[in-house]
Amino acid sequence: MDTMMRKERIDRGLKVRTEGIYAITSAREILYLMGPRILLIAGLLALPFVFELAPYWKKVINIMCAYALLALSFDFLANYVGLVCLGGAFFTGVGGYFAAIFNVELGLPIWVSMPVATVVGAGFCTLCLLPCLPLRGVYFAIVTLMYPLLFTRIIEALNILGGTNGMTGVAPFPNAYVENYAIIVVVLVFLFAMRRFVNEDAGLVLRAVKDNDQSVRASGISVTRMRIIGVFIASLLGCFAGAYIAHLYMWAGISLFALDFSIIPIAAVVIGGGGTLVGALIGAFILVPLSEILRAFGTFRIVIYCAILTGFIVFKSEGIMIYLQRKYHQFERWVKV
Repeated sequence: MDTMMRKERIDRGLKVRTEGIYAITSAREILYLMGPRILLIAGLLALPFVFELAPYWKKVINIMCAYALLALSFDFLANYVGLVCLGGAFFTGVGGYFAAIFNVELGLPIWVSMPVATVVGAGFCTLCLLPCLPLRGVYFAIVTLMYPLLFTRIIEALNILGGTNGMTGVAPFPNAYVENYAIIVVVLVFLFAMRRFVNEDAGLVLRAVKDNDQSVRASGISVTRMRIIGVFIASLLGCFAGAYIAHLYMWAGISLFALDFSIIPIAAVVIGGGGTLVGALIGAFILVPLSEILRAFGTFRIVIYCAILTGFIVFKSEGIMIYLQRKYHQFERWVKV
């Protein structure tokens, strides 16, 4: 007698068992759950070796990861805290200048100046944005967009921090591999730490603040304090990206406040899929190399770039990551009836 077979979704029983207690029964299920994560980690760690003979593209990897941090920052603030921040360049500039000050002026080594600049810069950014926290929607977005422009004009007008020439002499990384893996490892750590954080109690409260801040306030929780925590975490990511770029180019100047550091991360989140965190990385990994490839077309590259962005928004408005997640969970296998 022939054995009857039917198709069954791979994640059918696994989803039920892993919703709350994370019970697994076989190595196949472990691989199914861990496969995408392993692929992401292995792929990122292998990138410097893939482009071993292309030093230019190894630099692009570094910038790509820096933009990925900024995209993570925007995605977290917009989709988990409810604050749309158009001033990602503000975080980058503050982190870069603090790294230069600590390294050049105070003589701190690179492995001290970068983390210190990240924490101090995040505190400074949070303090500057503190008066804006009662604002929401387009009002908060417009105010945050003004901060990088404001600090650029202050530095130019007062001729401080090197003025338009910037601060030179920032210490470089010891070698190319340290340069690559310093940012790659930090991106992975921030990604998985934030994925864990948004599912913890504090992360759930932040989501509640985004959805209905009046209910959170009525329960006795300080909405302002939760927003401060959210802004500080987002600032940490952006300030580290700025500090890293300053050491990467051995220079900190007003170009760290450039509009690119605000716009490209937003486009990366739109393309990758908002609210997924991983989608922010995917969007940055697409947009930054694409921008470099299109440089060969000169000014016409803006037309191609806009056409590609429009196509993604119109035909895949949900984002690449959400589409891939849905397809991944729809895999089927033949089982006995």
